[in-house]
Amino acid sequence: MISIENLTKTYEKKEVLNIDQLSIKKGERFGLVGNNGAGKTTLFNLILDLVKPNTGQVLNNNVHVHQSEDWKKHTAAFIDEGFLIGYLTPEEYFYFVGELRGLNESQVDSWLEEFEVFFNGEVLGQKKYIRNFSKGNQKKVGLVSTFLGNPQCVILDEPFANLDPTSQIRFKEIVKKQIENRTTTFLISSHDLNHVTEVCERIVLLEKGLIIKDLKTDSDTFSQLESYFKV
Repeated sequence: MISIENLTKTYEKKEVLNIDQLSIKKGERFGLVGNNGAGKTTLFNLILDLVKPNTGQVLNNNVHVHQSEDWKKHTAAFIDEGFLIGYLTPEEYFYFVGELRGLNESQVDSWLEEFEVFFNGEVLGQKKYIRNFSKGNQKKVGLVSTFLGNPQCVILDEPFANLDPTSQIRFKEIVKKQIENRTTTFLISSHDLNHVTEVCERIVLLEKGLIIKDLKTDSDTFSQLESYFKV
């Protein structure tokens, strides 16, 4: 699904990412972990063509993301609140995203029923703009929007951040359900080792822009990661 070769990114003569080769299979639940400054968000920004690489390429379903926009038809992402449109209500934003993905308002309304528990009565029907919501509820809008239209690839940067514990657990269940119901490829970065090891079948550890570990998730993965970060 995602193929990366000789990918580097430099800011002000400082190299922040250097990946020789990385492949993510279709339907894989791929986790990305690392300390602040490890290059996680930079990698996702390069995959989404939000920044240009110094060298190398990213292929999304055999489409070169820096040369064509065809990959956008089957890819959804939420990196931060900058992906939202603050002067819209959540409903207006969902209808906007739904239209881009070929859904009418009735289909979007039906889809949103699945997320009522996650919204906890705090998002829909509030008659206020997204910009006036708490960070946690803004995050909920952005996360749920990525599932509209059943995209083949979903990219989420720190999806558990700003969510209260109950919402974190509920969102984890949502991801598991999405994984069970279709062959969507998930790329998830997180500082929360517990959550990422629970929902991802493979985890890559980045440090200073380099891949340090590439692990298939098993009963020992959490302890391996915890031991690394304790040093």
